[in-house]
Amino acid sequence: MTEKRIILETGSGNDLYGQDYTKAARRAVQDALHHSSITLFAKLGIDHTEMRVEVTIGVQEPDRVDCDLVAADLPRGRATVRAVFGGLDVDDHADGSKHIVATAAVEAWLPDQAGRYRLRS
Repeated sequence: MTEKRIILETGSGNDLYGQDYTKAARRAVQDALHHSSITLFAKLGIDHTEMRVEVTIGVQEPDRVDCDLVAADLPRGRATVRAVFGGLDVDDHADGSKHIVATAAVEAWLPDQAGRYRLRS
């Protein structure tokens, strides 16, 4: 069965003092989620488990993101999370630390609904 992307939301998050890539990634996903409200499931009688969710996290050190923990934050659908090179590290030369900035793209996919509904006149 073919799928159609129904949502693409983006967000950004940071960890200014802990240098924690996962914390910044989780904040970026929450930022993206706060831009959306998906009412079509209740309105059309679609079970949210039909939705596949793909999350891409951009950070300077992708291997330091706990993708399973990020996926656990997603409230609906069957989620997969991957971390890729991106985001931004801002060096704080005064104390030798860095501030982590993550970006997130959250995509939601549903099976093609063509033919399942008809408009009434």
